[in-house]
Amino acid sequence: MDLILGIVLAICIGISLGLIGSGGSVLAVPLLIYILGVPPKSAIAMSLVIVGAVSLIGVIPHWQQGNVNLKIAALFSPTAMLGAYIGARIASLPIISPTFQLISFAIAMVVAAILMIRNNSNELDNSDRHKNYQWLAIPVEGLGVGILTGFVGIGGGFLIIPALVLLGKVPFKEALGTSLIVIALKSVTGFAGYFGRVFIDFNLMMYFTIAASVGTITGAYLTKFTQSKQLKTGFGFFMIAVAIFIVMKEYLFGLT
Repeated sequence: MDLILGIVLAICIGISLGLIGSGGSVLAVPLLIYILGVPPKSAIAMSLVIVGAVSLIGVIPHWQQGNVNLKIAALFSPTAMLGAYIGARIASLPIISPTFQLISFAIAMVVAAILMIRNNSNELDNSDRHKNYQWLAIPVEGLGVGILTGFVGIGGGFLIIPALVLLGKVPFKEALGTSLIVIALKSVTGFAGYFGRVFIDFNLMMYFTIAASVGTITGAYLTKFTQSKQLKTGFGFFMIAVAIFIVMKEYLFGLT
């Protein structure tokens, strides 16, 4: 029953990715841990594969619409991939406790939620006052986002998209499509940093990936009938609620 429930919820994760372009890992990690009983480090490693694969599928419609900038992706991705590997290697060290990692995950969720709500209320500014391309800043931020991804498993779209818009002068829709390529690539190296150091349930990860992929395709179709701004605001507050739940479980009650 837990597996069936997990697969159903994985479809919901995919739908959230298809609808609003984010939310995969922030839902997948708590689900794997608290519903299916996967150890925290393993859950974060598995979420990288799940979100990476689903993001790769999500690139397809953006590619067809011409909303993928390969030049910018090539600039952002190498340092992001390196950072993800470094973050994963740090997280897999015995000195990093699962509780510390999950508290860090909860903090990152709150930051992501706040940025999601703010960016949803105020359109990202891509005006001429950001005239100079900050080509050094893009790979530097890529490194930071990559380390965050490897350490806590969050894909980092909430940081990648503003960076591409503000620093790379990329239109928002193009930044969204390009960010999915970056997420997919750094998920590969992030998982490589965990591989062989934590337990991986490959069967469960495969079921989750397939279910989330189906959800993503469904979510992409549903965007025709929904208002993404309202969804993002609501999801942002939901993320804050999940973060509070994680802190209560890990820190106040110490149940894991």
